[in-house]
Amino acid sequence: MTPMKSDTPRSYRMTARAEATERTGERIIDAMLARFATTPYDRVRLEDVAADAEVSAQTVIRRFGSKHGLFAATVERELAKIGAERAAALGESPASTLHALVRYYEDYALLILKVYAEAHQAPGVPELAARGRKFHVQWCHQAFGDALGPSSDKATRNRRLAQIVAICDATTWRILRQDGGLSPEQVEVALTEMLDPLLRD
Repeated sequence: MTPMKSDTPRSYRMTARAEATERTGERIIDAMLARFATTPYDRVRLEDVAADAEVSAQTVIRRFGSKHGLFAATVERELAKIGAERAAALGESPASTLHALVRYYEDYALLILKVYAEAHQAPGVPELAARGRKFHVQWCHQAFGDALGPSSDKATRNRRLAQIVAICDATTWRILRQDGGLSPEQVEVALTEMLDPLLRD
């Protein structure tokens, strides 16, 4: 008896299966991100993440190897997303760039700071965090370096660039926004007041 042939091409079935697998992986990462955002990493349970993603814990392990592997994959995905949004925050002027940066930190600053604080708990994540910090430095140089104008010497320029990196850091946003109780608009004004003297040469 000749087996019935499926009307669906094999390549299409394989593509659909791969897409379903990818969607499951993204759902698991989304669940991990949601848990990590509100829970210390060492208290995040793989079983809870699996339940949130509506899969079994074994599925999570097969896909990511361990909780550490899942955390690293989550941080890597979010850093890529954050990097793209930071690149989009580069404005036509220092003022427009700073405005976009404050809005960006409203969404991401607390997550960034939490990753930095807890990165040491999972193999591979400290390296990802270091990559994120390096990107921040490069972004600050790209965003504001030209606005410094010609400095008197290389040491002065380097010092001013380091100050810009500190002013634009997520920690500075947290101090102003949470510790200082400023609104986003007030944070933008405060950062502008700190940044402007460095951009006048």
